Amino acid sequence: MLPIIYSDEFLCHDTGLSHPERPQRLTAIVEAIKSSDLVDRIDWQLPTSNQKRNVLPLLEKIHSLEYIERVRKIAARGGGAIDLDTPVSPASYDIALLAVNAWIDGVDIVLNTGKPAFVLARPPGHHATRKTGMGFCLFANAAIAAHYALSKSSIDRVAILDWDVHHGNGTEAIVENNPQIAYCSLHQYPCYPYTGESSYRGKHNNVLNVPMAADSAIAEYEPVFAERVIPFLEQFKPDLLIVSAGYDANELDPLAGICLQPEDYGIFTKYCLKVTNRILFGLEGGYHLQALAGSVLATIAAILD
Repeated sequence: MLPIIYSDEFLCHDTGLSHPERPQRLTAIVEAIKSSDLVDRIDWQLPTSNQKRNVLPLLEKIHSLEYIERVRKIAARGGGAIDLDTPVSPASYDIALLAVNAWIDGVDIVLNTGKPAFVLARPPGHHATRKTGMGFCLFANAAIAAHYALSKSSIDRVAILDWDVHHGNGTEAIVENNPQIAYCSLHQYPCYPYTGESSYRGKHNNVLNVPMAADSAIAEYEPVFAERVIPFLEQFKPDLLIVSAGYDANELDPLAGICLQPEDYGIFTKYCLKVTNRILFGLEGGYHLQALAGSVLATIAAILD
C-alpha cells in the first residue's frame, strides 16, 4: 500500500480563471488513480488539520514573520497577489498551512514505516523564499519538511531531489547553508526563475544543479541520473529523501520545453529507490492535466512495483 496524503480542501486555493496552477490539477490526478488498477493499493489519508497541529512555529523558522503575516493579511482582506504569477484567495493562507501539515504528515509516515509516501497537495512550494512567495508558490513545503525531519533524533541527513522543470530557487536558498541537507535539481536552463547554474555547489558542497537543454528527453536525462544525481545522493547517505515531484518537464506541458513522457517518471522513481526506500514524494508543478496525471501514475506504479 502507498499512503497518499490528500484532501479536497486543497481545491479551495483559488488561483482564478486560466491560471496554470489550478484545482483541476489535483482532481485529474485523483480521478486517474481511482480509475486505475492501482486504486486498491492506495491508502488515502487526510492531512492533520490546522486546528490539531499549529505549524506556525515551524513555519517561522523558515519564513520571515513579515512574509507570513503578509500572506495572512492578503487572504483576510479577500484576496490579492504576491506577484503577477502568485495569487492569494481568501482561503489560500489556511490551505497553504494545510499543505505544510500534509508534508509534515508525509515525513512522519515515511519515518514510521520506512517506506515511501506521496503528498498530493497545493499550493506548491519550491520557489518560495524566506521573505516572499513567487512562481505559484506560497510556503516552502519541501524545505520545511526537511527541517522538520531533522528535528527527529533518528535523522542526521536529509536530501532533496527536485525534478521539476524549473529550478527550486526557494528551496535551495533556504537549505544551502545547512550541511545536514543536500539539494539536487534537474531543470531546464535558461528558464524561469533563471537560477540554478551548474557551477554553484553551496558552501558545504551540498548543492548539485544539473541544467538541461530545451528538447532534452529521457535519453539525455537517464545518463545524468545514473552518473551524477544518484552518486551525489548516495555519497551524501541521506536518512530521508524528499522529492519535489514536479511534472512540467513533460513534452505536452505548456510552461517549458523539455520532452519527457509520463512513463519516464517511473524510471526516475526507480533510480531514487536505489538510494533509499525512505522517500517522501510531494507534488510541485505540472500543468497539462493528462500528462500530469499519467506521470503521477507512473511514479506510483514504480513505487508499488
